[in-house]
Amino acid sequence: MKKVFFIILGLSVNFGFSQSNYKKFKKLSSPKKWWVIFHPFKAKKALEISKEANRVSDSIRKTNLLDGDHAGGQVDAFRHAYWMARLRQEIGKSAARSLGKAHEKENYLMYKKRKLEEGVVPDKISSEMDLYNNEIGLTLTIKNCKTPKNGLIYKVINTLNKGKMKMIKKNKRGEFLTCEGKVIKPNSLKGKWKNNKCLVNSDYKRN
Repeated sequence: MKKVFFIILGLSVNFGFSQSNYKKFKKLSSPKKWWVIFHPFKAKKALEISKEANRVSDSIRKTNLLDGDHAGGQVDAFRHAYWMARLRQEIGKSAARSLGKAHEKENYLMYKKRKLEEGVVPDKISSEMDLYNNEIGLTLTIKNCKTPKNGLIYKVINTLNKGKMKMIKKNKRGEFLTCEGKVIKPNSLKGKWKNNKCLVNSDYKRN
C-alpha cells in the first residue's frame, strides 16, 4: 500500500496538487483512498463538490423548505441526492456512484469503531437510505450539464417533496419508529448495525 501512496504523491506533484493535499489523502479511510487511487484526476473536483454539498445542505437546514433533520430526515436525503447530482455533472456517473459506495463503506468502518456521522453512529438502515438517495440524485442531471446550481437545488427539493427519495421514519419528537409506528427505545439501538428502524418515502408527514 505504501508504494501506491507514493504513486499518488507523484501524480499530485506532477499535476499541481500540494503536499498538504497528500497529507489529507493519508487521513482518508481506506475505501476513499482506493477511490482516489482509481480516480486521481477527479479527486480534487470531488472534494470541492463534497464541501459544496455540505454547505448547501447546511443552508437548507436553516430554512423551512425541508424538515431540518440532517440525520435521517429530508435534509439528509437532500444532501446525498444533491451531492450525487453535482458529482455526475462534474466527474461522471460511474465515478460519482463509486464514491458514494466508498462513503458508505467508510460509514461501516465508523460503526465498527463507534465514530459519529452527523452526531449518530452509522447503521445499516442509514446506509440503505443514503445509497437509495444517491441513485435518485444520479438521475437528476448528466455530465457537463449546465443547469445552474440554484435550479438543481430546487429540482432536488421538488423530487424529494414528491416522495421519490427515502428517509428514516420518526415522530415529531425525533424518536425513531418501527414500520408499525412503535417508538424504538434508544438503548435498543446501541452497538447494532442492523435494527428495526424503518425507511419511508421522503414526503412522509411526522405525527
